[in-house]
Amino acid sequence: MHKGAAVDPLCLPRDPQWGSHNNWKDNFRGLLYGAEYKGVYSDSVSHLVDHDVPCAVCETIGEKPVIVIPARTSCYSGWKKEYSGYLMSGHHGYQAGSEYSCVDQYPQTVFGGSPRKNGYLFYLVEGRCGSLKCPPYRDGWEITCVVCSKA
Repeated sequence: MHKGAAVDPLCLPRDPQWGSHNNWKDNFRGLLYGAEYKGVYSDSVSHLVDHDVPCAVCETIGEKPVIVIPARTSCYSGWKKEYSGYLMSGHHGYQAGSEYSCVDQYPQTVFGGSPRKNGYLFYLVEGRCGSLKCPPYRDGWEITCVVCSKA
């Protein structure tokens, strides 16, 4: 069992796209699992226990909507790509919640920043098969992401 995890759920597409992959087994990663229903013991929904959770993405009216799509490197029709990169989160073994962030594939650093202060840490997120369906996902592969705005 892992001590920590990202706290925000993700809606994943059925047609993931992949970037480069390294085969390092350094264990310094965030992990991405699928979601399952637990603790739903009411008679009307008890059949949901251990079943995978679907999701939906809602669009708001007004300001120009922006959406982060995990496991994609390009936007769907009607959307404009702002940037793409890799999904990052806190380490799964740390006892603190974190959130997923889409970090540009060419990230920058702060000028004059000193390495190894170990504050808020970002780790690449990789998929883990099980309730996360493989295929189309790939066990141990880094999860890409794209930030899109309404065209």
